[in-house]
Amino acid sequence: MLEGGCYCGAVRYATEDEPRNPTVCHCTDCRRVAGAASVAWFSVRRSALRWTAAEPASFRSSPAVERTFCGTCGTCLTWWGRDEAAWIDITIASLDDPDRVPPQDHTFVGERTDWDVIGDGLPRFERTRHG
Repeated sequence: MLEGGCYCGAVRYATEDEPRNPTVCHCTDCRRVAGAASVAWFSVRRSALRWTAAEPASFRSSPAVERTFCGTCGTCLTWWGRDEAAWIDITIASLDDPDRVPPQDHTFVGERTDWDVIGDGLPRFERTRHG
C-alpha cells in the first residue's frame, strides 16, 4: 500500500497498485506547475487510485492533460493524459514515504534549466523514454 497527500492534509490518496515508471521530469510544464526545477512522478492504474479524504481540484494544462492539486495548499498531486487514459502519474514527493519509490531515470532533459545539473548516474532521455 502506498499512501500520500498534500501538505495541509486535506487531500489524501492510497493505492495498492505496483508503481510503474518512476521518473524525474524536467519539462517546462511540470516545472511551471510545481514551481520547481523538476518533478518526480510514478504511475499507477487510474482504477487503483483512491482518494481517502477530500478530492483534489483539477485543471487542464493542455487539451489532452489534466492535473490535480490541493485547492487549499496548492500541492501538485497528479498528471493524467488522454493518450494513456488507463494510467495516472502521482508526484513521488507527495507520498508519506517517498523513499519507497525512487526515480529510475530522467525525462525531458532537453527542457531542463541550465543550472539543473544531473549527477545521479540515472539514464536520461531528451523527451520521453520512447522518443
